[in-house]
Amino acid sequence: MDRRHLIGLTLSGLAWAGVAHASPDKSGGGKGGYLSLPTATATVLRRDGRRGIMTVETGLDIADGALMERARLSQPRLSAAYNEIVRIAAERLLPDAPPNVEWLVVALQHATDAILGKPGAKLLLGTVMVA
Repeated sequence: MDRRHLIGLTLSGLAWAGVAHASPDKSGGGKGGYLSLPTATATVLRRDGRRGIMTVETGLDIADGALMERARLSQPRLSAAYNEIVRIAAERLLPDAPPNVEWLVVALQHATDAILGKPGAKLLLGTVMVA
């Protein structure tokens, strides 16, 4: 079995369960863990004039239990912000060029910190794909 397929099944299983894997906080002050978010998508225009799609899989690694609960409650806002950032990245994308993943990471992490009100949630990127 393809390893990427297995990882995708695992992540989708976590998203379907609705509750992310929780691991003990290193500081001993609560439980954090991994929070999977819905795939962010945007439409791109191809060189031949046809439309394509850009998808970005995201998740958050959060060590602080209180911040993890805030992130769970803020999932709709995070999802909306991530979709907007992916839309902007898709608009900037030149035909037949790869997405600028470095810009995406910085923009998505900044949006995460702004929505959650403080740093502490580490953005994790899965697949960034243009099809």
